[in-house]
Amino acid sequence: MPGSSRKFVVGLLVFLAAGGLIGWMYDEPLVGFLVAGFVALIWQVRQLLSFNRALYTGNFDTFRYGEGIWQQMFSRFTYEHDRGSRYKRLHRQVLKEIRKSTNAMPDGAVILDDINDIEICNRAAKILAGLKRKKDRGQRVDNILRDPALTRLLELNDATQTVDIPSPVRDGAWLNCRVVPYGVNQKLLLLRDVTNRIAINRMRRDFVANASHELRSPLTVMSGYLDTMADDGELVETWAQPVRQMQSQAKRMAKIVAELLELSRLEGAGQARTDETVDVAALLSGARKAYVGRKEVPAIECELESTAQLRGNHSEIESVVMNLVSNAVRHTASDGNITLIWRTDAEGADLLVRDDGEGIAEDYIPRLTERFFRVDRGRARQDGGVGLGLAIVKHVLGRHEADLHISSTPGAGSEFRCHFPANRVVA
Repeated sequence: MPGSSRKFVVGLLVFLAAGGLIGWMYDEPLVGFLVAGFVALIWQVRQLLSFNRALYTGNFDTFRYGEGIWQQMFSRFTYEHDRGSRYKRLHRQVLKEIRKSTNAMPDGAVILDDINDIEICNRAAKILAGLKRKKDRGQRVDNILRDPALTRLLELNDATQTVDIPSPVRDGAWLNCRVVPYGVNQKLLLLRDVTNRIAINRMRRDFVANASHELRSPLTVMSGYLDTMADDGELVETWAQPVRQMQSQAKRMAKIVAELLELSRLEGAGQARTDETVDVAALLSGARKAYVGRKEVPAIECELESTAQLRGNHSEIESVVMNLVSNAVRHTASDGNITLIWRTDAEGADLLVRDDGEGIAEDYIPRLTERFFRVDRGRARQDGGVGLGLAIVKHVLGRHEADLHISSTPGAGSEFRCHFPANRVVA
């Protein structure tokens, strides 16, 4: 117990005892004790009312001096009040510096609560997305930035995912959005202007598409003449081998052109339609039959655990199956095994291509879906791979709201798993 409180209690007991003693002297000790208690109560109530009045008026002259409990309370109150004022000034200064630093950021920053209501945003968010710090506070951000991709991103709340959405304030501009955890029951929405990147990608896509389209005609003419020369019985023997090599390279070039055109089409397309159904089990069975009887091809087995179908584009899903199977065949020894799996559950459907081939080093896995990326360039060139198959797979799955998950161990094989959401599955 503090010294001032101890003094107050001791003084009160002495005062009450004195009142009881005086009452005892008049043969009424209880009356004396009660009178002393009543006087002490009146005194403390008077001090309490005076202290309360001083709180409102700010005039504490009555309590500034002395060593009583009320003077000690005033000293403690003054100390806490001054400390609170210092912390308040410091807090305001910190907030001011934070606001300055966030306003200096070129990227938009929007702090959201657990139900995606806007709490605060910086100046860049106003410039990029038209958000107003005071007017839009308390509004759901997805009611202001209306885009299905952003709504899905907010629901996922995954800091590794980003989406590109059109700018709501500038025609032709694009914003990249990312959501990261921030504070307690809060999240931070980051907005970045990626208009230049989108424009460059569009120019690249258009250039590749146009160049590939223009290459098809001369390649067709060259392939026609080479086929004629190869079938000519009077062809000089010394030219037979070069002609066959030119035929092979022309076919390879035609395949590259076709895949580049397909990639350009997929990059410019939106989500796949949902009014068409695809029998994935039949596609896997067909892919297996396509390799049956071929020489130096590993054993291929199908494990069809479901008869469910997919909502999507039949030819695109077929290209996913054929690209994954051909990739597994190229990287698995002839005495190896490849397993094609189709299964469904409450969370969606999985299409798996599993092999026990050479496997892939962990460092290469994130780059497998890049254009023209090949782990072993020499071997891929010999077996016909051009490094575009997995890039096509990635874009097709993106059009079907699906994800590609790759796991592999060098020397033990690989597994390519395509996960489709439940809304794409038809039981």
